Amino acid sequence: MTLAQKRAGSPRLDNGFLGNLQKQFPNLVPPAIAIVVFLVIWQLFCLTPGATLPGPVQVIQDTWILILYPFYDKGGTDKGLFWQILASLQRVAISYSFAAVVGIGLGILIGVNKTMSKALDPIFQLLRTVPPLAWVPISLAALRQNEPAALFVIFITAIWPILINTAVGVTQIPQDYNNVAKVLQLSRKEYFTNILIPAALPYIFTGLRIAIGLAWLAIIAAEIVMSGIVGIGFFIWDAYQNNNVSEVILALVYIGVVGLVLDKLMAWLQNKILPAEQK
Repeated sequence: MTLAQKRAGSPRLDNGFLGNLQKQFPNLVPPAIAIVVFLVIWQLFCLTPGATLPGPVQVIQDTWILILYPFYDKGGTDKGLFWQILASLQRVAISYSFAAVVGIGLGILIGVNKTMSKALDPIFQLLRTVPPLAWVPISLAALRQNEPAALFVIFITAIWPILINTAVGVTQIPQDYNNVAKVLQLSRKEYFTNILIPAALPYIFTGLRIAIGLAWLAIIAAEIVMSGIVGIGFFIWDAYQNNNVSEVILALVYIGVVGLVLDKLMAWLQNKILPAEQK
């Protein structure tokens, strides 16, 4: 491409970018205004006599080094926020994957087998109401190590919405679909791949999307009480123990952003996989 062609093409690129920005502008203004108002109220509240919570200005001043250098690594648990969040995300990825496989498998089994559903439903309903923190001492007593215990806490927290939504999706398959399967004399494999999974997929994705948020919440709770492991939860607890409230607030912002990204990622994946009529 010649220089003249590049110059001729650049306005089109600029116009395209600016055009997209102008289209998104009405959607960006309300949340931007809300964030500014929130920060102003927070700052004014922290200026009142007796206030102990640092305002946004002080948080930035106190954590400027952490913001500028998120990749530092001095060994042990003394690492930047990037490595702390990465360690937590790795634990979530491992346990969430196991929870998805086990939850979908058990959900399908319960959905197609009424006897299994009656037998296991009371146990599942009992266990799913247990808070993540309540599993921490049990997991530590059983597994004896912090890392496996943290993985188990995430797994046992994330599995329930996947399992329950999958089971509901299987039971909600229209009877007409089952009648067609009988008329066509579909094998178990054909019924599973062509009818059961496609029909239950919206419910499965609902469970997966709920579970990713719960998994991210669970890892924070697990890491806070499990000392000596790198992770954003331990970072928060260590900052609190050292009275670095600004670092705690900064970590909360990172946690919220990562949680939002995970949810949007699952929503994007759902839109890519599900047929248009099932969205």
